[in-house]
Amino acid sequence: MYEIFIVVYLLVAMALIGLVLIQHGKGADMGASFGAGASATVFGSSGTGNFLTKTTTILATIFFVLSIVLGNYSAGQSKKVDEWQDLSVPTSEQVELKKDDASDIPVGN
Repeated sequence: MYEIFIVVYLLVAMALIGLVLIQHGKGADMGASFGAGASATVFGSSGTGNFLTKTTTILATIFFVLSIVLGNYSAGQSKKVDEWQDLSVPTSEQVELKKDDASDIPVGN
């Protein structure tokens, strides 16, 4: 189930990025109002603003809901610890030195 959520999450994220990149900026509408030719589009004289805005809103909502679901799903799982992850010397093999024992300090020639 987790893998399905991840795949849907990635597809929604890529679609959201694509929709944001193809949208016009706020200044693009001003050019269409002065007869720049952009008013004769496939989506009608209102342009793609309404369609793309609604689709982006829906995809953003799905993206955030999936983020919360995936966060809650993965928060309850504990990761399997690799035994080779900690390569330090075990505490049972460490030599403890006394602080006041001066014989352990090497003396130079």
